[in-house]
Amino acid sequence: MATVNPIGLDIGSMSIRAVETARGKDGPVITNSGMVPLPPGAVQGGVVHDAKAVTAELKRLWSATKFRTRRVVIGVANPQLVVREMSVSNLPARELRRSLPFQVRDALPLPVERSLLDFFPLEDPGTQETVRGLLIAAPKEAVLTAVQAVEQAGLHVARVDLASFALLRAASRLDSQVEAIVDIGARSTSVIAHTDGVPLIVRTLPRGGAEVTETVAARLNVDVPTAEELKCRIGVREDQDGEEAAAAASVIREAVRPLIGEIRSSFAYLGSGSKPTRVTRMVLSGGGSLMPGLVEMLHAQLGIDVVPGDPTVRIRQGRRGKHDNLDRFRAAAAVSIGLAMGAAA
Repeated sequence: MATVNPIGLDIGSMSIRAVETARGKDGPVITNSGMVPLPPGAVQGGVVHDAKAVTAELKRLWSATKFRTRRVVIGVANPQLVVREMSVSNLPARELRRSLPFQVRDALPLPVERSLLDFFPLEDPGTQETVRGLLIAAPKEAVLTAVQAVEQAGLHVARVDLASFALLRAASRLDSQVEAIVDIGARSTSVIAHTDGVPLIVRTLPRGGAEVTETVAARLNVDVPTAEELKCRIGVREDQDGEEAAAAASVIREAVRPLIGEIRSSFAYLGSGSKPTRVTRMVLSGGGSLMPGLVEMLHAQLGIDVVPGDPTVRIRQGRRGKHDNLDRFRAAAAVSIGLAMGAAA
């Protein structure tokens, strides 16, 4: 029997997604997957507010899905997350971890004692005095709360990973273009731009599909389930039949514009540094990416190629029947798949 890797576990605002992989002859293979919904408010902005609810749903997921391991890798996505390019002293890995709080203290908006720190090198350090890379700082309390909720479900957290790096593993197209992967969740949107797999910027935007739904509900004076149905059925397409559908699409387009503005600002930041860089292609993923007409609207608004993402483009799937659950949440599976791929590396 193939060795089972730790499960990729993505705890979102609306649901928990998990993907199991095993080592195959040609690399990791998806062997099982599952999703359970979360009650409203249990997780907001990447922060667990109702640990008991998260723990209960994790137990239900493991009971229903029959995963072959309880070892997991969880993803971190939080608007307070800091990912910043900087240079640090070129030290052996163990010494670098110990010295990092002192080297980056003045570069963080949060006190170092309230942060979990990591460093992702962007170059071969060689014999240089310093090495250039990405400083990663996550709010310690938010990460520990998530870990505790997971372990209360009888699971073991083997590693904590950056959700944006998981997106990069799962959905990136490796070539010379500057590509941005944009994952639209319910309450937040992850943006990671890269060239041939090397990260350039990483951002978590505090906007998502739920905000669009709530804005549409308020402006059309309908309840939230009706607004969600309109968003998913009509979307932002301009070629609507009937005045009511056209009017609803117009409202939805206006509700989406703030999110597009945040994405545009992220790309503008990338073009404003010492080495200006322009994004030329966007890969769109996440549940919010399924809105009809969104690909075309982003292309028109941003003037770049926009393509729907395929979270399985860089990993094989096992026998049918073992991972049919994946079809239920394929658009939102990129993070959980990427976490599982990182665990298999």
